[in-house]
Amino acid sequence: MALSRAGGCRAFWRLGPGPATGLSRARELLEPRLPRGALRVALGCRSPVCRLSTKTGSRSVLAALMSTAKRINGRYERFLERTFPRFYVLYATFTKGIQALFQEVKEIRKIRSKMSQQRLSVQQLPYREMERLRQFRRDVIKAIPIGVIAIPPFANFLVIVLMYFFPRQLLIRYFWTPNQQVEFLDAYDSIRRDSYWDVVKSLALAAHSLPEPQLQKRLQDICAEVQRGAQPRVAELYAVRSLFSGSPLGLNKLRISHVRALSQVLFLTPHLPAFFLRHRLRSHVLEIRHLDRALLRLGLGQLSEEELKAACYLRGLNSTHLGMAECRAWLEQWLGLSCKLQASEASLLANSMVLLSLNYIRAKE
Repeated sequence: MALSRAGGCRAFWRLGPGPATGLSRARELLEPRLPRGALRVALGCRSPVCRLSTKTGSRSVLAALMSTAKRINGRYERFLERTFPRFYVLYATFTKGIQALFQEVKEIRKIRSKMSQQRLSVQQLPYREMERLRQFRRDVIKAIPIGVIAIPPFANFLVIVLMYFFPRQLLIRYFWTPNQQVEFLDAYDSIRRDSYWDVVKSLALAAHSLPEPQLQKRLQDICAEVQRGAQPRVAELYAVRSLFSGSPLGLNKLRISHVRALSQVLFLTPHLPAFFLRHRLRSHVLEIRHLDRALLRLGLGQLSEEELKAACYLRGLNSTHLGMAECRAWLEQWLGLSCKLQASEASLLANSMVLLSLNYIRAKE
């Protein structure tokens, strides 16, 4: 019996695996087998390939969301354009203004970083970077009042109303529509041109007290020429430059009424004490002088039509309705004078903003 049992067991072992192996085989047959990739995800994949695939999947999801958002936004804009065309113009202007403003902030940060790394002053920058810093500073100063108004809680609604009804006074140039840009620049020029004749009268009055008869006669002739509707030549202005470095025509010696009129020409407030008026006027005129030298190094041929018009407008000429050729011709005259003057003759540069621009269009006709 014992021998027969032993023989039966040996025969059984030959027929298949042992008990333990048989049980594991049965478990494999009964339990569902997971695919290799699913098992790796279930156990938590830590390989670089798995992490890369996860990142790729996240990026594709994000790209799909962005594409959907753009499609929805495009439909919304088309709906606004069809249903509320006037509101759509404001909406589109505001959207483009925000994008342009953020881009400008990025450019300003790059310029500041460049100045810090290379230890450059503002006067050592190229023309476009120098002009960008100047304009951005003026935009920030203009935006300060609306920022202060928006500080209290629930003041945003008041800010929106003020910006809607007073866009010229409160909004910076990024948020002006194309029509508003022309309209507002004409309005600002009309304001400053009210002070042009005050500048000419102040010059004619100061000419009477000049000690040198020959130079006194030349300046009186220039003032009379402007009052008759003509434009003086650059050579005539350069010939009397010595009068503007001392009394009574130097910036520190001008009558306060003359200083106020010149401040309005440069869009500076005239409602400040005399010391601050003279200081601000001098700093702005010298800034234009530095810009002129950078512009001369760049060359007028490198400027776009928009840049040419902006350069003329800054220097006293309303260029909103002028062509490129007219703007370039006037800037050539201006640079021919500005780049020859010394810092001590800044008063002549400030007064030339009026003398060269007041009758420019009429003289060409």
